[in-house]
Amino acid sequence: MTIELVVLDMAGTTVSDDGVVERAFQRAAERTGVADRMPWADALQYVRDTMGQSKIDVFTHLAGGDVAAAESATAAFETAYAEIIADSGAEEIAGAGDAIRAMKDAGLAVVLTTGFAPVTRDALLDALGWRDLVDLVLSPVDAGRGRPAPDLVLTALLRTGASAVDAVAVVGDTSSDVQSGRRAGAGLVAGVLTGAHDRATLTDAGADAVIDDVTGLLPLLTARGLVAAPALVG
Repeated sequence: MTIELVVLDMAGTTVSDDGVVERAFQRAAERTGVADRMPWADALQYVRDTMGQSKIDVFTHLAGGDVAAAESATAAFETAYAEIIADSGAEEIAGAGDAIRAMKDAGLAVVLTTGFAPVTRDALLDALGWRDLVDLVLSPVDAGRGRPAPDLVLTALLRTGASAVDAVAVVGDTSSDVQSGRRAGAGLVAGVLTGAHDRATLTDAGADAVIDDVTGLLPLLTARGLVAAPALVG
């Protein structure tokens, strides 16, 4: 089986994070009182451990299962993230845009996935000028459940018409990204070292390979014979 579809995470994988997600979580927790539910050091560690998951799921845990508080905190997170991006802008991981274009030129469908709500996701796309770069962009609300569930990957497969789950490559910087790919049955699951989790964490989560950054993905697929030969011409 050759790879037909690449499913890429956003923050930490294709979009530079630089602590923005953590700062947005802290602002939201402070503004909504969720930060009072547990010591912030413990809350921050949980945020780091669950990076890549749906924000409503993370806040539900931080709020001790209080769904209303979690919904309020999630809305505050989206506002805080937008504020930070408005102040400092958004940057791609070095070479990410060109890497995605190279994948498209190689005949691959490319889908971006994220734990962000659509409003935050779309603000990032606009800031980067990526609206027309990929085939599809998905948030948990578009798929059912967020990571580490397989829903985002499987929705990407269904919407792009990939022929089988083992024709999908999943790439991300967190253990949740890797677990999502594994649970979906993806043909290749790769971790990248540009985001939240280190090589050992990604490997322990089940990554088939760990690469420095997303620019190494197409060479990896080529080296493993997972890109159809006609797509490599040129």
